[in-house]
Amino acid sequence: MTVITNHLPTAELQALDAAHHMHPFTANGELAEKGARIITRAKGVTLTDSEGNEILDAMAGLWCVNIGYGRDELADVAARQMRELPYYNTFFQTTHVPAIALANKIADLAPGDLNHVFFAGSGSEANDTNIRMVRHYWALKGKPSKSIIISRKNAYHGSSVGSGSLGGMTAMHEQGGLPIADIHHIDQPHWWAEGGDSDPEVFGLERAQELEKAILALGEDRIAAFIAEPIQGAGGVIVPPASYWPEIQRICDKYEILLIADEVICGFGRTGNWFGSETVGITPHIMTIAKGLSSGYAPIGGSIVCDEVAAVIADGEFNHGYTYSGHPVAAAVALENLRIIEEEGIIAHVRDVAGPAMKEAWESLADHPLVGEARIVGLMGSIALTPNKDTRAPFAADAGTAGFICRERCFANNLVMRHVGDRMIISPPLVITPEDISVLITRARKSLDEAYEILKEQDLLK
Repeated sequence: MTVITNHLPTAELQALDAAHHMHPFTANGELAEKGARIITRAKGVTLTDSEGNEILDAMAGLWCVNIGYGRDELADVAARQMRELPYYNTFFQTTHVPAIALANKIADLAPGDLNHVFFAGSGSEANDTNIRMVRHYWALKGKPSKSIIISRKNAYHGSSVGSGSLGGMTAMHEQGGLPIADIHHIDQPHWWAEGGDSDPEVFGLERAQELEKAILALGEDRIAAFIAEPIQGAGGVIVPPASYWPEIQRICDKYEILLIADEVICGFGRTGNWFGSETVGITPHIMTIAKGLSSGYAPIGGSIVCDEVAAVIADGEFNHGYTYSGHPVAAAVALENLRIIEEEGIIAHVRDVAGPAMKEAWESLADHPLVGEARIVGLMGSIALTPNKDTRAPFAADAGTAGFICRERCFANNLVMRHVGDRMIISPPLVITPEDISVLITRARKSLDEAYEILKEQDLLK
Protein backbone atom coordinates (compact mmCIF):
# COMPACT_ATOMS: atom_id res chain seq x y z
CA MET A 1 0.00 0.00 0.00
CA THR A 2 1.39 3.40 -1.00
CA VAL A 3 1.35 5.91 1.87
CA ILE A 4 3.13 9.21 1.25
CA THR A 5 3.96 10.56 4.70
CA ASN A 6 7.70 11.20 4.59
CA HIS A 7 7.53 13.14 1.36
CA LEU A 8 10.12 15.02 -0.68
CA PRO A 9 11.05 18.54 0.42
CA THR A 10 8.46 21.15 -0.50
CA ALA A 11 10.63 22.81 -3.14
CA GLU A 12 11.16 19.51 -4.96
CA LEU A 13 7.45 18.71 -4.86
CA GLN A 14 6.66 22.16 -6.22
CA ALA A 15 9.14 21.66 -9.05
CA LEU A 16 7.60 18.30 -9.97
CA ASP A 17 4.14 19.80 -9.81
CA ALA A 18 5.16 22.66 -12.10
CA ALA A 19 6.82 20.28 -14.55
CA HIS A 20 3.89 17.93 -15.08
CA HIS A 21 0.63 19.01 -13.43
CA MET A 22 -1.76 21.37 -15.23
CA HIS A 23 -4.00 23.02 -12.61
CA PRO A 24 -7.64 23.97 -13.27
CA PHE A 25 -8.64 27.65 -13.40
CA THR A 26 -4.97 28.64 -13.04
CA ALA A 27 -2.34 30.65 -14.88
CA ASN A 28 0.05 27.72 -14.72
CA GLY A 29 3.11 29.74 -15.71
CA GLU A 30 2.65 32.14 -12.81
CA LEU A 31 2.00 29.28 -10.40
CA ALA A 32 5.17 27.51 -11.53
CA GLU A 33 7.20 30.57 -10.52
CA LYS A 34 5.39 30.99 -7.21
CA GLY A 35 5.09 27.32 -6.26
CA ALA A 36 1.87 25.59 -5.26
CA ARG A 37 0.91 25.11 -1.64
CA ILE A 38 1.04 21.38 -1.04
CA ILE A 39 -1.60 19.85 1.22
CA THR A 40 -0.54 16.57 2.76
CA ARG A 41 -3.32 15.61 5.18
CA ALA A 42 -6.51 16.88 6.83
CA LYS A 43 -8.76 16.29 9.83
CA GLY A 44 -12.06 17.90 10.72
CA VAL A 45 -11.88 21.48 9.41
CA THR A 46 -8.08 21.64 9.39
CA LEU A 47 -5.60 21.08 6.55
CA THR A 48 -1.89 20.44 7.03
CA ASP A 49 0.60 21.45 4.37
CA SER A 50 4.02 20.08 3.50
CA GLU A 51 5.67 22.58 5.85
CA GLY A 52 3.53 21.48 8.80
CA ASN A 53 1.29 24.57 8.82
CA GLU A 54 -2.24 23.94 10.08
CA ILE A 55 -4.81 25.77 7.98
CA LEU A 56 -8.48 26.32 8.74
CA ASP A 57 -10.35 25.38 5.56
CA ALA A 58 -13.23 27.84 5.39
CA MET A 59 -14.11 26.58 1.89
CA ALA A 60 -14.59 22.86 2.66
CA GLY A 61 -12.31 22.07 -0.25
CA LEU A 62 -14.43 23.24 -3.18
CA TRP A 63 -17.66 23.72 -1.19
CA CYS A 64 -17.87 19.96 -0.76
CA VAL A 65 -16.36 18.42 2.40
CA ASN A 66 -19.61 18.76 4.35
CA ILE A 67 -18.87 16.17 7.04
CA GLY A 68 -15.28 17.30 7.48
CA TYR A 69 -12.02 15.55 6.71
CA GLY A 70 -10.73 12.25 8.05
CA ARG A 71 -13.90 10.19 8.46
CA ASP A 72 -12.68 6.61 8.55
CA GLU A 73 -16.18 5.28 7.93
CA LEU A 74 -16.09 6.46 4.32
CA ALA A 75 -12.65 4.98 3.77
CA ASP A 76 -13.83 1.66 5.21
CA VAL A 77 -16.94 1.61 3.00
CA ALA A 78 -14.86 2.40 -0.09
CA ALA A 79 -12.40 -0.40 0.69
CA ARG A 80 -15.17 -2.90 1.33
CA GLN A 81 -16.98 -1.99 -1.90
CA MET A 82 -13.75 -2.17 -3.91
CA ARG A 83 -13.22 -5.72 -2.69
CA GLU A 84 -16.80 -6.76 -3.38
CA LEU A 85 -17.57 -4.99 -6.66
CA PRO A 86 -15.01 -2.31 -7.63
CA TYR A 87 -16.80 -1.36 -10.82
CA TYR A 88 -19.64 -2.20 -13.06
CA ASN A 89 -21.69 -0.02 -15.37
CA THR A 90 -25.40 0.65 -15.36
CA PHE A 91 -25.81 0.40 -19.14
CA PHE A 92 -27.26 -2.62 -20.98
CA GLN A 93 -30.18 -3.36 -18.64
CA THR A 94 -27.83 -3.87 -15.70
CA THR A 95 -27.62 -2.33 -12.23
CA HIS A 96 -25.96 -2.95 -8.88
CA VAL A 97 -26.82 -2.62 -5.21
CA PRO A 98 -24.98 0.66 -4.37
CA ALA A 99 -26.67 2.56 -7.21
CA ILE A 100 -30.07 1.14 -6.29
CA ALA A 101 -29.66 2.00 -2.62
CA LEU A 102 -28.32 5.50 -3.24
CA ALA A 103 -31.03 6.43 -5.75
CA ASN A 104 -33.66 5.22 -3.29
CA LYS A 105 -32.11 7.25 -0.45
CA ILE A 106 -31.84 10.43 -2.53
CA ALA A 107 -35.49 10.08 -3.58
CA ASP A 108 -36.43 9.71 0.07
CA LEU A 109 -34.54 12.90 1.03
CA ALA A 110 -35.58 15.07 -1.91
CA PRO A 111 -38.75 17.15 -1.53
CA GLY A 112 -41.99 16.75 -3.45
CA ASP A 113 -42.11 14.33 -6.36
CA LEU A 114 -38.38 14.38 -7.10
CA ASN A 115 -38.18 10.60 -7.06
CA HIS A 116 -35.74 9.66 -9.83
CA VAL A 117 -31.95 10.01 -10.15
CA PHE A 118 -29.74 10.03 -13.24
CA PHE A 119 -26.17 9.64 -11.98
CA ALA A 120 -23.09 11.43 -13.28
CA GLY A 121 -19.50 11.87 -12.15
CA SER A 122 -19.75 15.58 -11.28
CA GLY A 123 -22.01 18.60 -11.27
CA SER A 124 -20.69 19.62 -14.68
CA GLU A 125 -21.70 16.25 -16.13
CA ALA A 126 -25.08 16.43 -14.42
CA ASN A 127 -25.83 19.83 -15.92
CA ASP A 128 -24.82 18.51 -19.34
CA THR A 129 -27.38 15.76 -18.70
CA ASN A 130 -29.96 18.40 -17.85
CA ILE A 131 -29.45 20.20 -21.17
CA ARG A 132 -30.12 17.03 -23.12
CA MET A 133 -32.88 15.82 -20.83
CA VAL A 134 -35.04 18.93 -20.93
CA ARG A 135 -34.68 19.28 -24.69
CA HIS A 136 -35.49 15.59 -25.20
CA TYR A 137 -38.43 15.92 -22.81
CA TRP A 138 -40.03 18.67 -24.86
CA ALA A 139 -39.33 16.83 -28.13
CA LEU A 140 -41.13 13.77 -26.77
CA LYS A 141 -44.01 16.07 -25.78
CA GLY A 142 -44.29 17.13 -29.42
CA LYS A 143 -42.66 20.52 -28.85
CA PRO A 144 -39.12 20.21 -30.25
CA SER A 145 -38.85 23.98 -30.72
CA LYS A 146 -38.67 24.35 -26.91
CA SER A 147 -34.89 24.18 -26.76
CA ILE A 148 -33.76 27.46 -25.16
CA ILE A 149 -32.52 27.27 -21.57
CA ILE A 150 -32.41 30.56 -19.70
CA SER A 151 -29.70 31.09 -17.09
CA ARG A 152 -28.12 34.13 -15.42
CA LYS A 153 -25.08 36.26 -15.97
CA ASN A 154 -22.29 35.44 -13.50
CA ALA A 155 -23.87 32.04 -12.83
CA TYR A 156 -21.65 28.99 -12.46
CA HIS A 157 -22.99 25.59 -13.50
CA GLY A 158 -19.76 23.73 -14.34
CA SER A 159 -16.88 24.00 -16.77
CA SER A 160 -17.59 21.49 -19.54
CA VAL A 161 -18.75 22.88 -22.88
CA GLY A 162 -22.43 22.39 -22.06
CA SER A 163 -22.40 23.32 -18.38
CA GLY A 164 -19.95 26.16 -19.01
CA SER A 165 -22.43 27.53 -21.53
CA LEU A 166 -25.22 27.37 -18.95
CA GLY A 167 -23.02 29.41 -16.66
CA GLY A 168 -22.85 33.11 -17.33
CA MET A 169 -19.20 33.89 -16.65
CA THR A 170 -17.66 35.97 -19.43
CA ALA A 171 -14.10 34.80 -18.81
CA MET A 172 -15.17 31.21 -19.43
CA HIS A 173 -17.16 32.07 -22.54
CA GLU A 174 -14.12 33.78 -24.04
CA GLN A 175 -12.30 30.45 -24.24
CA GLY A 176 -13.39 27.53 -26.38
CA GLY A 177 -16.29 28.94 -28.35
CA LEU A 178 -18.92 29.20 -25.61
CA PRO A 179 -21.82 29.42 -25.16
CA ILE A 180 -23.41 26.74 -27.32
CA ALA A 181 -26.64 27.52 -29.17
CA ASP A 182 -29.95 28.19 -27.42
CA ILE A 183 -28.59 29.31 -24.08
CA HIS A 184 -29.77 32.77 -22.99
CA HIS A 185 -28.63 34.76 -19.95
CA ILE A 186 -30.52 37.35 -17.93
CA ASP A 187 -29.19 39.60 -15.16
CA GLN A 188 -28.42 38.26 -11.69
CA PRO A 189 -30.17 39.40 -8.47
CA HIS A 190 -27.00 41.05 -7.11
CA TRP A 191 -28.30 44.12 -5.32
CA TRP A 192 -24.97 45.15 -3.76
CA ALA A 193 -23.16 45.47 -7.08
CA GLU A 194 -26.02 46.29 -9.44
CA GLY A 195 -28.96 47.60 -7.42
CA GLY A 196 -28.00 51.27 -7.41
CA ASP A 197 -30.32 53.33 -5.24
CA SER A 198 -33.29 50.97 -5.57
CA ASP A 199 -34.93 49.18 -2.67
CA PRO A 200 -33.56 45.61 -2.50
CA GLU A 201 -37.02 44.01 -2.64
CA VAL A 202 -38.06 46.13 -5.61
CA PHE A 203 -34.77 45.25 -7.29
CA GLY A 204 -35.27 41.55 -6.61
CA LEU A 205 -38.70 41.67 -8.22
CA GLU A 206 -37.37 43.53 -11.26
CA ARG A 207 -34.57 41.02 -11.77
CA ALA A 208 -37.00 38.10 -11.51
CA GLN A 209 -39.27 39.75 -14.05
CA GLU A 210 -36.41 39.78 -16.55
CA LEU A 211 -37.19 36.07 -16.92
CA GLU A 212 -40.72 36.85 -18.07
CA LYS A 213 -39.44 39.52 -20.46
CA ALA A 214 -36.96 37.02 -21.95
CA ILE A 215 -39.67 34.39 -22.37
CA LEU A 216 -41.89 36.84 -24.22
CA ALA A 217 -39.04 38.22 -26.35
CA LEU A 218 -37.67 34.82 -27.33
CA GLY A 219 -41.08 33.17 -27.67
CA GLU A 220 -42.89 31.08 -25.08
CA ASP A 221 -42.90 28.19 -27.55
CA ARG A 222 -39.08 28.19 -27.57
CA ILE A 223 -38.28 28.09 -23.84
CA ALA A 224 -37.39 24.72 -22.31
CA ALA A 225 -36.17 25.62 -18.83
CA PHE A 226 -34.72 28.13 -16.41
CA ILE A 227 -31.69 27.09 -14.35
CA ALA A 228 -30.27 28.79 -11.27
CA GLU A 229 -28.64 28.12 -7.93
CA PRO A 230 -30.90 28.95 -4.96
CA ILE A 231 -27.97 31.04 -3.74
CA GLN A 232 -25.19 31.79 -6.21
CA GLY A 233 -22.00 30.20 -4.92
CA ALA A 234 -19.00 30.67 -7.18
CA GLY A 235 -20.52 33.93 -8.40
CA GLY A 236 -19.78 35.39 -4.97
CA VAL A 237 -22.30 33.90 -2.50
CA ILE A 238 -25.01 36.23 -3.72
CA VAL A 239 -28.12 36.05 -1.56
CA PRO A 240 -31.10 37.27 -3.62
CA PRO A 241 -33.68 39.62 -2.11
CA ALA A 242 -36.63 37.79 -0.56
CA SER A 243 -38.87 38.98 -3.40
CA TYR A 244 -36.85 37.19 -6.07
CA TRP A 245 -37.59 33.48 -5.86
CA PRO A 246 -41.40 33.64 -5.38
CA GLU A 247 -41.62 35.69 -8.58
CA ILE A 248 -39.35 33.25 -10.46
CA GLN A 249 -41.58 30.37 -9.34
CA ARG A 250 -44.69 32.26 -10.47
CA ILE A 251 -43.24 32.90 -13.92
CA CYS A 252 -42.09 29.30 -14.42
CA ASP A 253 -45.52 28.05 -13.40
CA LYS A 254 -47.35 30.56 -15.61
CA TYR A 255 -45.42 29.72 -18.75
CA GLU A 256 -45.01 25.99 -18.03
CA ILE A 257 -41.24 25.96 -18.31
CA LEU A 258 -39.08 23.54 -16.35
CA LEU A 259 -37.31 24.90 -13.30
CA ILE A 260 -33.84 23.45 -12.67
CA ALA A 261 -32.34 24.13 -9.24
CA ASP A 262 -28.58 23.72 -9.27
CA GLU A 263 -28.02 22.31 -5.79
CA VAL A 264 -24.38 21.33 -6.31
CA ILE A 265 -23.32 23.76 -3.56
CA CYS A 266 -26.58 24.42 -1.72
CA GLY A 267 -27.57 20.77 -1.36
CA PHE A 268 -27.02 18.35 1.53
CA GLY A 269 -27.20 20.79 4.41
CA ARG A 270 -25.26 23.85 3.32
CA THR A 271 -28.17 26.28 3.85
CA GLY A 272 -29.59 24.60 6.97
CA ASN A 273 -31.99 22.34 5.07
CA TRP A 274 -31.33 19.25 3.00
CA PHE A 275 -31.67 21.39 -0.12
CA GLY A 276 -31.42 25.08 -0.88
CA SER A 277 -34.73 24.87 -2.75
CA GLU A 278 -36.40 24.27 0.61
CA THR A 279 -34.62 27.28 2.09
CA VAL A 280 -35.82 29.66 -0.64
CA GLY A 281 -39.21 27.97 -1.03
CA ILE A 282 -39.23 26.76 -4.64
CA THR A 283 -40.46 23.56 -6.31
CA PRO A 284 -38.05 22.55 -9.07
CA HIS A 285 -38.63 19.89 -11.71
CA ILE A 286 -34.95 18.89 -11.66
CA MET A 287 -32.18 19.31 -9.08
CA THR A 288 -28.50 19.11 -9.94
CA ILE A 289 -26.46 17.45 -7.19
CA ALA A 290 -22.78 16.66 -6.52
CA LYS A 291 -20.16 17.91 -4.00
CA GLY A 292 -21.90 17.37 -0.63
CA LEU A 293 -23.48 14.16 -1.92
CA SER A 294 -20.24 12.37 -1.01
CA SER A 295 -18.61 15.24 0.93
CA GLY A 296 -15.98 15.16 -1.81
CA TYR A 297 -14.65 11.77 -0.71
CA ALA A 298 -15.50 10.27 -4.11
CA PRO A 299 -16.48 11.93 -7.42
CA ILE A 300 -20.22 11.63 -7.98
CA GLY A 301 -23.07 13.81 -9.16
CA GLY A 302 -26.52 13.49 -10.61
CA SER A 303 -29.87 14.94 -11.57
CA ILE A 304 -32.89 14.39 -9.33
CA VAL A 305 -35.89 14.34 -11.65
CA CYS A 306 -39.59 14.77 -10.91
CA ASP A 307 -42.14 12.07 -11.68
CA GLU A 308 -43.63 13.72 -14.76
CA VAL A 309 -40.32 14.44 -16.51
CA ALA A 310 -38.99 10.97 -15.66
CA ALA A 311 -42.15 9.33 -17.01
CA VAL A 312 -41.85 11.14 -20.33
CA ILE A 313 -38.12 10.39 -20.65
CA ALA A 314 -38.84 6.71 -19.92
CA ASP A 315 -40.95 6.47 -23.07
CA GLY A 316 -38.10 5.28 -25.27
CA GLU A 317 -34.32 5.14 -25.09
CA PHE A 318 -32.46 8.17 -23.70
CA ASN A 319 -29.18 8.06 -25.60
CA HIS A 320 -27.08 9.54 -22.88
CA GLY A 321 -24.86 8.40 -20.01
CA TYR A 322 -21.37 8.12 -18.60
CA THR A 323 -18.95 5.27 -17.91
CA TYR A 324 -19.03 6.16 -14.23
CA SER A 325 -22.77 6.85 -13.87
CA GLY A 326 -23.60 5.37 -10.47
CA HIS A 327 -20.07 4.03 -9.93
CA PRO A 328 -20.45 1.43 -7.15
CA VAL A 329 -17.61 2.73 -4.96
CA ALA A 330 -18.71 6.36 -5.28
CA ALA A 331 -22.32 5.37 -4.64
CA ALA A 332 -21.39 3.38 -1.54
CA VAL A 333 -19.33 6.29 -0.20
CA ALA A 334 -22.16 8.74 -0.89
CA LEU A 335 -24.65 6.48 0.88
CA GLU A 336 -22.43 6.33 3.97
CA ASN A 337 -21.96 10.09 3.83
CA LEU A 338 -25.73 10.62 3.83
CA ARG A 339 -26.06 8.22 6.75
CA ILE A 340 -23.58 10.28 8.76
CA ILE A 341 -25.31 13.57 7.90
CA GLU A 342 -28.65 12.12 8.93
CA GLU A 343 -27.73 10.08 12.01
CA GLU A 344 -25.35 12.64 13.49
CA GLY A 345 -27.85 15.47 13.06
CA ILE A 346 -25.44 17.58 11.02
CA ILE A 347 -28.19 19.61 9.36
CA ALA A 348 -29.69 20.41 12.76
CA HIS A 349 -26.18 21.41 13.84
CA VAL A 350 -26.03 23.86 10.92
CA ARG A 351 -29.50 25.18 11.60
CA ASP A 352 -29.34 25.44 15.40
CA VAL A 353 -25.67 25.71 16.39
CA ALA A 354 -23.07 26.47 13.73
CA GLY A 355 -25.33 28.57 11.49
CA PRO A 356 -26.46 31.03 14.19
CA ALA A 357 -22.95 31.24 15.67
CA MET A 358 -21.45 31.89 12.25
CA LYS A 359 -24.11 34.43 11.35
CA GLU A 360 -23.45 36.51 14.45
CA ALA A 361 -19.68 36.30 14.03
CA TRP A 362 -19.67 36.83 10.27
CA GLU A 363 -22.00 39.81 10.34
CA SER A 364 -19.78 41.41 12.97
CA LEU A 365 -17.18 41.86 10.22
CA ALA A 366 -19.41 44.54 8.71
CA ASP A 367 -17.92 46.99 11.21
CA HIS A 368 -14.50 46.67 9.56
CA PRO A 369 -13.55 49.74 7.49
CA LEU A 370 -12.95 47.56 4.43
CA VAL A 371 -16.30 45.73 4.56
CA GLY A 372 -19.46 47.10 3.01
CA GLU A 373 -21.80 44.20 3.70
CA ALA A 374 -21.66 40.75 5.26
CA ARG A 375 -24.25 38.22 4.05
CA ILE A 376 -24.70 34.61 5.08
CA VAL A 377 -27.26 31.81 4.76
CA GLY A 378 -26.55 28.66 6.74
CA LEU A 379 -22.85 28.07 6.23
CA MET A 380 -22.22 29.96 3.01
CA GLY A 381 -21.31 33.60 3.38
CA SER A 382 -19.70 36.58 1.69
CA ILE A 383 -18.37 40.01 2.49
CA ALA A 384 -18.16 42.85 -0.01
CA LEU A 385 -14.95 44.87 0.10
CA THR A 386 -15.24 48.58 -0.64
CA PRO A 387 -13.40 51.82 0.09
CA ASN A 388 -16.75 53.52 0.82
CA LYS A 389 -19.55 51.75 2.69
CA ASP A 390 -22.13 54.47 1.97
CA THR A 391 -21.75 54.53 -1.81
CA ARG A 392 -20.73 50.86 -2.29
CA ALA A 393 -17.94 52.23 -4.47
CA PRO A 394 -15.37 50.06 -6.25
CA PHE A 395 -11.67 50.43 -5.62
CA ALA A 396 -9.34 52.61 -7.70
CA ALA A 397 -7.94 49.45 -9.26
CA ASP A 398 -8.97 46.59 -11.52
CA ALA A 399 -11.85 44.57 -10.11
CA GLY A 400 -10.51 41.78 -7.93
CA THR A 401 -7.31 43.57 -6.90
CA ALA A 402 -8.45 44.14 -3.33
CA GLY A 403 -9.96 40.67 -3.13
CA PHE A 404 -6.74 39.05 -4.28
CA ILE A 405 -4.71 41.00 -1.73
CA CYS A 406 -7.09 39.92 1.03
CA ARG A 407 -7.00 36.30 -0.13
CA GLU A 408 -3.20 36.29 -0.04
CA ARG A 409 -3.25 37.63 3.51
CA CYS A 410 -5.73 34.88 4.44
CA PHE A 411 -3.34 32.22 3.10
CA ALA A 412 -0.48 33.82 5.04
CA ASN A 413 -2.63 33.64 8.18
CA ASN A 414 -3.51 29.96 7.64
CA LEU A 415 -7.07 30.54 6.52
CA VAL A 416 -8.57 29.34 3.25
CA MET A 417 -11.02 32.06 2.23
CA ARG A 418 -11.61 32.66 -1.49
CA HIS A 419 -12.18 35.87 -3.34
CA VAL A 420 -14.59 36.43 -6.22
CA GLY A 421 -13.72 39.82 -7.58
CA ASP A 422 -13.73 42.01 -4.49
CA ARG A 423 -15.98 39.70 -2.48
CA MET A 424 -14.55 37.29 0.07
CA ILE A 425 -16.47 34.05 0.44
CA ILE A 426 -16.65 31.13 2.88
CA SER A 427 -18.30 27.71 2.88
CA PRO A 428 -16.74 25.71 5.74
CA PRO A 429 -17.39 22.06 6.60
CA LEU A 430 -20.82 21.70 8.18
CA VAL A 431 -19.27 20.15 11.29
CA ILE A 432 -17.51 23.40 12.19
CA THR A 433 -17.85 24.23 15.89
CA PRO A 434 -18.30 27.60 17.64
CA GLU A 435 -14.65 27.30 18.72
CA ASP A 436 -13.56 26.82 15.11
CA ILE A 437 -15.72 29.77 14.10
CA SER A 438 -13.94 31.97 16.64
CA VAL A 439 -10.58 31.02 15.08
CA LEU A 440 -11.94 31.65 11.59
CA ILE A 441 -13.19 35.13 12.45
CA THR A 442 -9.99 36.06 14.27
CA ARG A 443 -7.91 35.09 11.24
CA ALA A 444 -10.34 36.75 8.84
CA ARG A 445 -10.24 40.03 10.78
CA LYS A 446 -6.44 39.93 10.95
CA SER A 447 -6.32 39.37 7.19
CA LEU A 448 -8.72 42.25 6.58
CA ASP A 449 -6.58 44.52 8.76
CA GLU A 450 -3.46 43.62 6.79
CA ALA A 451 -5.23 44.00 3.44
CA TYR A 452 -6.50 47.42 4.53
CA GLU A 453 -2.97 48.59 5.30
CA ILE A 454 -1.66 47.32 1.96
CA LEU A 455 -4.49 49.03 0.06
CA LYS A 456 -3.81 52.25 1.97
CA GLU A 457 -0.11 52.09 1.16
CA GLN A 458 -0.97 51.59 -2.52
CA ASP A 459 -3.37 54.55 -2.42
CA LEU A 460 -6.32 52.36 -3.50
CA LEU A 461 -8.75 53.35 -0.75
CA LYS A 462 -10.58 55.86 -2.88
